[in-house]
Amino acid sequence: MKTKWIKFLLLVGCLSLATTGYAVEKVVATVNGTPILNSQVKQALGKRADTAANRAAALDDVIDDMLVQKAIKDAKISVSQQQIQQIMHQIANENGLTYGQFLDALDYQGIGEAKFRQQIAHQIIMGQVRNKAISESISVSREQIEKLGKQMYNEAKQKGTLKTVKSPQYLVSHILIKTNPLLNDAQAKKQLSSLRSDIIAGKTTFAAAAKTYSKDYLSGANGGSLDWNFPEVYEPEFQSMVKNSKKGVISQPFKTKYGWHILEVVDKRDGDKTKEAYMQKAYQQVVNQQAMEASKDWVKTLRKSADIKILQK
Repeated sequence: MKTKWIKFLLLVGCLSLATTGYAVEKVVATVNGTPILNSQVKQALGKRADTAANRAAALDDVIDDMLVQKAIKDAKISVSQQQIQQIMHQIANENGLTYGQFLDALDYQGIGEAKFRQQIAHQIIMGQVRNKAISESISVSREQIEKLGKQMYNEAKQKGTLKTVKSPQYLVSHILIKTNPLLNDAQAKKQLSSLRSDIIAGKTTFAAAAKTYSKDYLSGANGGSLDWNFPEVYEPEFQSMVKNSKKGVISQPFKTKYGWHILEVVDKRDGDKTKEAYMQKAYQQVVNQQAMEASKDWVKTLRKSADIKILQK
């Protein structure tokens, strides 16, 4: 009989322990239906004093972490081992260590290589997800940039700190032939090649050919001249051809999204790009300010779209 009572008491004790354990693991909040346990909040609390304010802050930390993890999962971004390897080598170099010494240092701190690789991958993905969200939230108007750029330019001029910026500027003429249902790429290219040959042979001039054949009617009326410009104003293919063409030499036919072209760099000079430089500076300042603000508000934005229920603080 005594043995039975001992077994019974042991069973009751086990049930009590199980019940106590269950009580500790109470749900204090849910995020999109996923429960947050009291033990998670205690873990996040760490060595901070167990006060109501600190528990609330710890709960916020857990919620924020869950939202970030969900954003990372939803983004479906992968990181290659090569990316991770490059970063690990970079960290080693920045600390004046060989790669082997770096791995030894990790081991000394009780951090396994595999775990460290996972941490790096997590940081890369989190950064990409955050940066994508931030970039999508940035909105810059032309008027905003022009106003700030002029203000920065005038202030620098008044203070005597204005820095003149020079950059190559080109006087370019071109002839544009557009494709259509009756004129394909090969035919447009052939037509420009023929015009180029005639100009080189002296049968016609570039200006005359532009006035007659160019489908860029605005420049065509001016003999193909695009006036003085910095190459950055043109499409990438056109810009590249301008930079790589010799003065007075007519280019081979090339294609852009507008059609087929030939061009001639008529002249080149050092242009004053000071105002443009201040506009670019203004643009970078506005973008950086918005990026900083968006970065601070990123988790707040995640919270707004989440279903968060606080059951017990």
